[in-house]
Amino acid sequence: MVKNGAEILIDALVEQGVDTIFGYPGGAVLNIYDALYKNSDRIRHILTAHEQGAAHAADGYARATGKVGVCLATSGPGATNLVTGIATAYMDSIPMVAITGNVGTSLIGRDSFQEVYIAGITMPITKHNFVVRDVEELADTVRDAFRIAASGRPGPVLIDIPKDITAAKCEFIPKGKVEINETYEISDEELQTVADMIAASERPMIYYGGGVETSDAGDMLLQLQRKADIPSAHTMMAIGCIPDTEPLSLGMIGMHGTVSAAWAVERCDLLVCIGARFSDRVATNTKRFAPSAKVIHVDIDDAEINKNIGVDYAIVSDAETFLEKVMPYIKEAKHDAWRAQITEWQTKLDYVPKDDESVIHPHQLLRTVAEETPEDTIIATDVGQHQLWSAQYNGRKHVRQFLTSGGLGTMGFGYGAALGAQVAFPDRTVVHITGDGSFHMNLNEICTAVSYNLPVITIIMNNRVLGNVRQWQTMFYGSRYSQTDPHRKTDYVKLADAFGARGVRVTNIAELRDALREAMKRTGPVLIDAQIDKDERVLPMIPAGGTVDDLVTE
Repeated sequence: MVKNGAEILIDALVEQGVDTIFGYPGGAVLNIYDALYKNSDRIRHILTAHEQGAAHAADGYARATGKVGVCLATSGPGATNLVTGIATAYMDSIPMVAITGNVGTSLIGRDSFQEVYIAGITMPITKHNFVVRDVEELADTVRDAFRIAASGRPGPVLIDIPKDITAAKCEFIPKGKVEINETYEISDEELQTVADMIAASERPMIYYGGGVETSDAGDMLLQLQRKADIPSAHTMMAIGCIPDTEPLSLGMIGMHGTVSAAWAVERCDLLVCIGARFSDRVATNTKRFAPSAKVIHVDIDDAEINKNIGVDYAIVSDAETFLEKVMPYIKEAKHDAWRAQITEWQTKLDYVPKDDESVIHPHQLLRTVAEETPEDTIIATDVGQHQLWSAQYNGRKHVRQFLTSGGLGTMGFGYGAALGAQVAFPDRTVVHITGDGSFHMNLNEICTAVSYNLPVITIIMNNRVLGNVRQWQTMFYGSRYSQTDPHRKTDYVKLADAFGARGVRVTNIAELRDALREAMKRTGPVLIDAQIDKDERVLPMIPAGGTVDDLVTE
């Protein structure tokens, strides 16, 4: 059937299983929005307050579902407003397709109204990007974009479509959804080598990251750990793959991970890294990271091998394939002395904050959220102290329940991500944990939650300062608080009311518990202003460039 480019785009998206788009209209995408209007029964469009919110919502949708998220923006400022969201997805390997309009092909390169070279701008932060110059290539371009976004190491792909291409017509030939059937060949020799290295180890340790979540391999990893009696620690991107209540789990590793995890990595004789990349937030000092260990690195992206840490053995594979294939080679083992040593570290060294019901300490806030919400609740965070406390005390036990910006560290990510998750799962509870600094970045998205009656529960850890940076100024800059005390007078309860949401202020745990219970009964968004002390610190902490010898625990 002959259709115009905008109609072909919609058909191609539906063909790839898209049911939701997050976006904002403008002149260059009017044809697309007209097609969306005509196909509203096939694709739901969520109008955000800002294009950055659309990108974060598509990202959150992808993180929560495992599907490819889709966002749409017009040319010029609309396209550039997506950039931070695209970069956020890129750094955390999130599958997303960003669609931008552009000026007509005859106007490209003439500094036309709202013209930017968005393909060039986003080239460093996408897996691939396309500029469509022929309507007959549009449908296959969409298919290629989804294949690239979801295959291998996932990531964002951009499609830039000039306005005249959305008006031009051609025959649309359906081809069906792109199937991702990747195989990773691992030889028997490679598997036996890994198994032998594990069997020869007396103090083995596993460090795993987001690659385990992406391939949903947490259960298989736990099977391997139990069979070979190997403790593990995870990155922030792998929260929920294995519950921290599991005896073999040492919790989060890295700058704000557990002390026992840091000591175990420091003293292990074998470190098996699966689906992680030795980032500077984990290996803060690459020259002294796991100094006594042989290192095995399993990663889907061969570019990560030997990039940050030199390794002794490497296998390029996704986590699921590797774990499935290596399991028969793994021998049952016990490492009683090693486990006993780790248990001693956990008992003596791991930081345990003190409770006080009369105020709101961050760890108690997170515990209360875990107690008062269903087990399948999704938590989305922004970036700062609240994010790190949330990572430490979130209580999530399953994958895709903790959505946060890890690699880019994007303040303002959380509300959009929460919206995307809530749209994907309307019957599940979504809690947005934020700080007053991050919340100011994209607070305008409250209107989106109100417009679509999305019952996102936002909890602001309100300490009235830019807490994470201020903490560093306290510790390393002689308490010279340069621009981290903004003296804002925002009344979040009145703000929520102005947007049409429900707002409440709480100053102790009992009030927080009551506010959460009330919020759970509502059908629209709720904003809880939780007052915390500005001198609360995230502990423990390894300073940048430090090692376990530099741990700060008080």
